Amino acid sequence: MKGKKQSIDPSLTSGANVSNWINTVNPLQFEQLQHNLQTDVLVIGGGISGVTTAWLLAKAGKQVVLIEDGFIGSGETGRTTAHCTWALDDRFSNIEQVFGEEKTRLAAESHAEAINQIERNVQELNIDCHFKRVDGYLFLHPSDKLSTLQKEFEAIQRTGQQVQWMDQTPFIFGANSPCIAFPNQAQFHMLKYLHGLANGFVALGGRIYTQSRATEIKENQVTCNGYTITAQQTVVATNTPVNDLVTMHTKQFPFRSYVIAAAVPKGLVPACLWWDTGDMNSKWYTEPYHYVRTEPFNDSYDLLIAGGEDHKTGQATKEDITEDERYNKLIQWTRAHFPMIEHIIYHWSGQVMEPLDYLGFIGKNPGDDNIYIITGDSGNGMTHGTLGGMIITDLIMGKENPWADLYSPRRLPVKVPGRYLKEIADMAAQYTDWITSADIREVESLAPGEGAVMGKGMKRYAVYKDEEGEVHACSAMCTHLGCVVQWNADEKSFDCPCHGSRFTSKGEVINGPAITGLKKVQIKEVGSMK
Repeated sequence: MKGKKQSIDPSLTSGANVSNWINTVNPLQFEQLQHNLQTDVLVIGGGISGVTTAWLLAKAGKQVVLIEDGFIGSGETGRTTAHCTWALDDRFSNIEQVFGEEKTRLAAESHAEAINQIERNVQELNIDCHFKRVDGYLFLHPSDKLSTLQKEFEAIQRTGQQVQWMDQTPFIFGANSPCIAFPNQAQFHMLKYLHGLANGFVALGGRIYTQSRATEIKENQVTCNGYTITAQQTVVATNTPVNDLVTMHTKQFPFRSYVIAAAVPKGLVPACLWWDTGDMNSKWYTEPYHYVRTEPFNDSYDLLIAGGEDHKTGQATKEDITEDERYNKLIQWTRAHFPMIEHIIYHWSGQVMEPLDYLGFIGKNPGDDNIYIITGDSGNGMTHGTLGGMIITDLIMGKENPWADLYSPRRLPVKVPGRYLKEIADMAAQYTDWITSADIREVESLAPGEGAVMGKGMKRYAVYKDEEGEVHACSAMCTHLGCVVQWNADEKSFDCPCHGSRFTSKGEVINGPAITGLKKVQIKEVGSMK
């Protein structure tokens, strides 16, 4: 059984379900932007990428303003599981094939240094966020071969990072295979850390404006809440870039990942990270994997946080598996490996941007001189977001950075042509939703609290009936590039299957790359529209 659904303010988190991070801290909010202003650097986005960038630039002496359309951490950062590891989820053996041995060494080195940076931030600001160094274990998925693990172990050894081969995966049931042990990884309470970092930034003279949405982004000028912000440089740290119309959205694609947090008797499961090599039989190129960690909860219980069952955003039913069924599969998997878990306290899902060539994008936005982006974090958002702040700070300050070229957004995924063509074809196929069948034909089909895409001839409408029975309707055309959105029954949102834009049940935008909400449609009478 999953945790009870709660009614959530969409400015607190980008979905109907609440994570344990969101539910155990008070929202960190600041005043809304209500005037024009000038600054050295404008940072857009109050997640780990944006706040880390703002903090490091302020420390370097820059005048920095940060704007966030919700509250601090209310986007995908607040929906992570906060694994903090340099063990990249796209595997070093794959990265080595594309980038070569030396660049793979730099990738491992950079993410390891990002963990060190997080630890330095915690110590410098004295942040009480349960930061702890822990060991991590990569073990075989039942569909995978031992040779995969051996190949990965050899690739990691070539990076120079310290790992250990173990004949049995420790502290987990049913994983009767060898594993790769990664010592000295980390975990922490994501939002307690982020709030401490944001307050440290403000103490240095930084300015934060929450509930302040950027609606137009140009070189040196951004429109926010109808006001103008003039900046020498702008950093777009919004999970997926909201300043870019096409270019970056052909290099990465959005996936949805599911999470449960279950009570376990305190101290029974050691603080560790576990993840498997992924489902080799999956239709998705990411080969979805399961990942697990613990987190302190109260005097009697810890939380066991498990994630997985990923799919392309807006395409949950492509495998004939509903969102609810995905949670059930995740619960079954978790109970098989951790039979001591008791009741499920939280459940939620989050969005992950998967780069086609395995590494994220950090640096100048293609075609721009003064706009920088941080995106494509795959399953390593904690280290990637921190690394983004480190690299962007060096670039803006004119300092040489050993990892900047590796993560350049201007690179092309030329060494993965098969994956590139497959994903472009999948994206193009979503536009056929204009001529294929809709979810419903009449508004009467909806029960209170339900949404759907309704078809009227060639027209498609995103329709939602609230708990009081009032119907809200919008065009189903995503305001980014016109793909037909799909109803997410779990998070009560309309999700774009092309590039990952997401909208509330009433059409307000909650995730880019779209900047504006769905176009409202007036209901003339029940079941018909004008």
